[in-house]
Amino acid sequence: MNMQNKAIRVKGLKKSYKQLEVLKGVDFEVEQGSIFALLGSNGAGKTTIVKILTTLLKQDSGTTIVNGFDLVSEPDHVRQSISLTGQFAAVDEILTGRENLSMIARLRHLSHPRQVADDLLKRFSLTEAADRGVSTYSGGMRRRLDIAMSLVGKPQLIFLDEPTTGLDPEGRIEVWKIVKELADGGTTVFLTTQYLEEAEQLADQIAILHEGKIIVSGTLAELKKLFPPAKVEYIEKQPTLEEIFLAIIGQKMEEK
Repeated sequence: MNMQNKAIRVKGLKKSYKQLEVLKGVDFEVEQGSIFALLGSNGAGKTTIVKILTTLLKQDSGTTIVNGFDLVSEPDHVRQSISLTGQFAAVDEILTGRENLSMIARLRHLSHPRQVADDLLKRFSLTEAADRGVSTYSGGMRRRLDIAMSLVGKPQLIFLDEPTTGLDPEGRIEVWKIVKELADGGTTVFLTTQYLEEAEQLADQIAILHEGKIIVSGTLAELKKLFPPAKVEYIEKQPTLEEIFLAIIGQKMEEK
């Protein structure tokens, strides 16, 4: 494997909170320019992994390389090359969409903050609402603005922690479209989700986190091959990610 093409490499990642072991030795790799979905139920440890990878939380042990930088010895380099949705107390309600984006551009010391804001407003179809207070935005518009803010400064790698939770179907589809466009433009997207359909729609690579470990990881086609071979009359039926998830978790339960 060519190490140059890996946006993230994680080996033996462990994290405990007091007596509670949350991550029990997590391994995975994320290809540059791909959409990687970390799938798991609530409390599986998805947000803990995101917090570690974005330098907000220290790992207990393991090796973690993000954009070629070692997370433990080079956290500043990691921070400069990534973005996390909502990393600045997300969106400021009082400001307009344009003011929010300009503020982040200034915080990132970019030379033309207004131009940066205008370009992103256009890209995310927010130009008409640019000078309205964010408190008047719909859920989908606010999430689009949140993602736009995390793209200020063109990070190589963006983390979206459950980006469509709480959105209506229309808002979710809007966010999916943006995520696909980001990857098409060469940005690596690391996505956590509880929605199987979301991973199925978006991800090049899917990893399923269960009880602190990655129990399976691969492309959707590879995961489908893990599914117990169906009887002949069911050959035509392609298992959904939901069925794969339940079958794998079912197997894990039986092994206990």
